[in-house]
Amino acid sequence: MRFLKLGLISIVVLFLLATAISFMFPSKVVVSRAVTISAPADSVLALVKNLDGWQVWIEGMKDSSVKIISPLKGTLGTTEVTITEITPAFVNSEWLNKSGKKLVATFHFIPDSLHTATVVQWQFEQNLKWYPWEKFGSLMSDKILGTMMEKNLNNLKSTLEKH
Repeated sequence: MRFLKLGLISIVVLFLLATAISFMFPSKVVVSRAVTISAPADSVLALVKNLDGWQVWIEGMKDSSVKIISPLKGTLGTTEVTITEITPAFVNSEWLNKSGKKLVATFHFIPDSLHTATVVQWQFEQNLKWYPWEKFGSLMSDKILGTMMEKNLNNLKSTLEKH
């Protein structure tokens, strides 16, 4: 009985300690990557503004688990993607997974002064709840999302610089 009581108290204390530490983490996580592409911004926008263009440069977009419902909406596996806003300077999209977690992805297009090259910045933003497991899990966001973003931005760069 004594060990059971000690074990229960230890679990509660560890949970409270993990929760307290998680309050030091930000509630909003932003993962961002950028690449400079030797192409004008309108050429980049043409491949980023709809899901049909994404098939050209995002790895896995031709997979059977990808269903494009319209140029602005589709499902990538269990994640629903909707392009919500398109301007010459940026494209916004929302990524909603089956458990209801939402990520906002934004592509920013920054042309150089001669309009011959464009910096493309891609970022994912996620708002986190106070749950310790969600805050600690966010530590992996940069590693997981960042690697995928770098690879796909390099695919975009090589696709546009070929032409």
